[in-house]
Amino acid sequence: MILQRLESLPVGSFHYKLLILTGLGWLFDSMDTGLIAFVLPVLAKEWSLSPAQVGWIGSIGLIGMALGAVLAGTLADRIGRKKVFSITVLLYSLSTGMCALAWSYESLLVFRFLVGFGLGGELPVAATLMSEYAPSHLRGRFIVLLESFWGVGWLVAACISYLVIPVFGWQIAFVIGTLPALYVFLIRLHMPESIRYLLTKNRIKEAQDVILLLEKKLGVKSQPFTGMTDMSAIKREQETAPKFTALWSKPFRTRTAMLWLAWFGIVFSYYGIFMWLPSIVYAQGFAVVKTFEYVLIMTLAQLPGYYAAAWLVDVIGRKYTLSLFLLLSGVCSFFFGNAATPETLLAWGAAMSFFNLGAWGVIYTYTPEQYPTQIRALGSGWAAGFGRIGGMLAPMLVGVMLGNAFGMNTIFLMFASVFVIISAVVILLGKESKKKTLEELEVVLEN
Repeated sequence: MILQRLESLPVGSFHYKLLILTGLGWLFDSMDTGLIAFVLPVLAKEWSLSPAQVGWIGSIGLIGMALGAVLAGTLADRIGRKKVFSITVLLYSLSTGMCALAWSYESLLVFRFLVGFGLGGELPVAATLMSEYAPSHLRGRFIVLLESFWGVGWLVAACISYLVIPVFGWQIAFVIGTLPALYVFLIRLHMPESIRYLLTKNRIKEAQDVILLLEKKLGVKSQPFTGMTDMSAIKREQETAPKFTALWSKPFRTRTAMLWLAWFGIVFSYYGIFMWLPSIVYAQGFAVVKTFEYVLIMTLAQLPGYYAAAWLVDVIGRKYTLSLFLLLSGVCSFFFGNAATPETLLAWGAAMSFFNLGAWGVIYTYTPEQYPTQIRALGSGWAAGFGRIGGMLAPMLVGVMLGNAFGMNTIFLMFASVFVIISAVVILLGKESKKKTLEELEVVLEN
């Protein structure tokens, strides 16, 4: 059996190389998202943009991310994970470079939409590809480690913004953002197509060739394949059509509802908090938020959050780790909103960053495991795409609340409440999926 041989492969250089290849895509995505956050204040001053115009530059990217997540997920189930991953990386790289050449506010909006489209498309596809190659007993750890590259990308963005932009101008940030285009060649050379995807398309000989290549690389004694294999798995996969309606059919509707609510809540809270964080906190008299040290502390706190989540997902499980991290994100958000000194602000802010980004790592692990191969990228893409609606609404809602004299404590009480609600949703509606093969999950989750 092809899938049995895939699951029995020892963890080795191939898995870590795949983690780095997909992780670099994550890092570049994060770097671009961070760069625009740091560039906006400079751009607003240079182009004399109104707050509403600045808000649209951020929002247009999120609209692109929502559409990109949905369409790329659909395409990945039709033409392959590797191909769509390469296309989306190339799209956001070239579009980022075009931002440096933007000649007007309107042209920048167009380019930022395309950047968002590529970013949104790449993330769920990368998570799907990694989940289909990682061994079942370590799959959760690998996906959370993949997500940890996001924190590294923010560190890179912060360093570029504080060390490079003041010297060379905001355009240099977007020029640097074109570098991932070169990385596509590494993808083409070193990243294989998903074996599970190949099987669903009856490309059995290609799947066998990949297995033989991996066994050779990992020092496993290979046996030649004889006859047709994995027909039961192929038949089960092909019975699930890659259509949107399949996500809401009887076997999947509960998990789809759970994922959409969880994604909406976590994206709503993340973008609502972090896009407005400097403005809200500075308005309360905490000047420390404008310093590089503050940004560095908040960003560095993300990394141990990822690593703690990476360990817990395979110990207590995805469902309980995700729910716990969401709940603690809510607790930290509440106390952050009621901080009275710079020291407590930094402490609760670092804790909030720790649990919030750890939860992001887990949800990227948990989501692909809820669907069979035939609709895995489709389901992951739609969940992420629906979540992006929260990312569009939250910054606007915070702006309205600030305009109506709501204080920092009220705004963060709202975010704390959202975290607690989606934590409860995951506990009540979620099903555990740790240390099971993806094929075992397809049977278990349908019952």
